[in-house]
Amino acid sequence: MVEDGKYMALKCFNCNKGIMYGHEVSHAKNRTRRIFKPNLHYARIVAGEGMKRVRLCVKCLRMLKKEAREKLSKAQGSVSSVAVRKIYP
Repeated sequence: MVEDGKYMALKCFNCNKGIMYGHEVSHAKNRTRRIFKPNLHYARIVAGEGMKRVRLCVKCLRMLKKEAREKLSKAQGSVSSVAVRKIYP
């Protein structure tokens, strides 16, 4: 890992997707080290009886929103609200 735990929090709560290491490759094929960070967003999800604030990658956020919409559409027949909401810090 990186010193001082700088990138420890860069993990998706749902799928544990984290940072990856690789190279930037220039036109002249010079390689320099770089870090690929996941696209994480804060979201509030229903956990048990209350809401929980977590960091989710966009893929998981879309998947959870889709599941919530399908669950609501089966229960109500029409979608009025979604249980997963994005938080803007």
